[in-house]
Amino acid sequence: MEFKFLMPTEIHFGIDAVLKNRELFRTLGKKALVVTGRSSAKKNGSFDDVSRALTETGVEYVLFDEVEENPSLETVEKGSDLGKRSNVDFVIGIGGGSPMDAAKAMAVFIKNPHINQDNIFSAGKLESLPVVAVPTTAGTGSEVTPYSIVTSNREKTKKNLGQIIFPRYAFVDCKYTYSLPYDITVNTAIDAFSHLVEGYLNANSSFMSDIYAEKGFELFRYCFEKLVNRDLDSEFREKVMLASVLGGVQIAQNGTSLPHGMGYMLTYFKGLPHGLANGVLTIEYLKTFRDRTKLNRMLGFLGLGSIDELEAILNKLIDVKIDITDDEINEFSMSFAGNKDKLKNHPEKVEFDDIVRIYRNSLVKQ
Repeated sequence: MEFKFLMPTEIHFGIDAVLKNRELFRTLGKKALVVTGRSSAKKNGSFDDVSRALTETGVEYVLFDEVEENPSLETVEKGSDLGKRSNVDFVIGIGGGSPMDAAKAMAVFIKNPHINQDNIFSAGKLESLPVVAVPTTAGTGSEVTPYSIVTSNREKTKKNLGQIIFPRYAFVDCKYTYSLPYDITVNTAIDAFSHLVEGYLNANSSFMSDIYAEKGFELFRYCFEKLVNRDLDSEFREKVMLASVLGGVQIAQNGTSLPHGMGYMLTYFKGLPHGLANGVLTIEYLKTFRDRTKLNRMLGFLGLGSIDELEAILNKLIDVKIDITDDEINEFSMSFAGNKDKLKNHPEKVEFDDIVRIYRNSLVKQ
């Protein structure tokens, strides 16, 4: 047996994780750039907790609260310019995947002043400022991954920044998710589930990474029932947040696979939220597997007997209606067929026709 496993992020999970571990901020420097979206971090209490923790430990901060959904490189440059002018020592990302991923990217841009959107993807390996992640949704797992997914408007797609940026600390407190609307809760939960699925049914999977996925599937056996019944109590919030962290730990080792790579096109060109884009493609992706040994094992942890049973659950949770033409499907398929990084993560050979079939069967109603 051989495997490689790296998880340098120190995770603090539980209610009031930020305030209980406030002294850790002091270890990273005297001034922080706090990165958030436009309003949610202020509404759910996460920004107040971080602000209080920084103030009580004597750490100064500047706030950049302009991160949009699917953050662009233009936004990353704007935030990093503020960080450079303010001479910050570290970066704190508060929010869903967008603010956390933007914070990671800004940490790279600030540490390397010569880097910009023109040369980041060809820059080679770079260091970053220390990053702290405070997730406020249960979905992306970005608080424990090295990835920073940004929108390249020049390339008209979302893509990984290409750097290894593990947060130094992750403060994971499910109370920040209590006020999330049902639809956002579903979208982000489906994202977390897709991480577990794509990381588990992956050419890079190992004994160690499988442990996290299998425990995550057991949690989703409970979480799916609660989602379908719209029973989003505090126990559900804690368990789905934990499943999200487990999914993040797993894809930090293995990466994602077909639904993520194919879903980026649906997000950029069709405006489909990231979690839904993954979820709507998942069933047809699963149906492509010729060897279903591990797939069936996954279904067993979920308490399901077939892909059809999983499809029935997802159909109750998501209803995607978008207009898409055959030309668009072919264009998206051609683009994804060139994504060697995602294709190599799939354990079986993928033909162009397979990609077209997944898109068409998922999106074109018969």
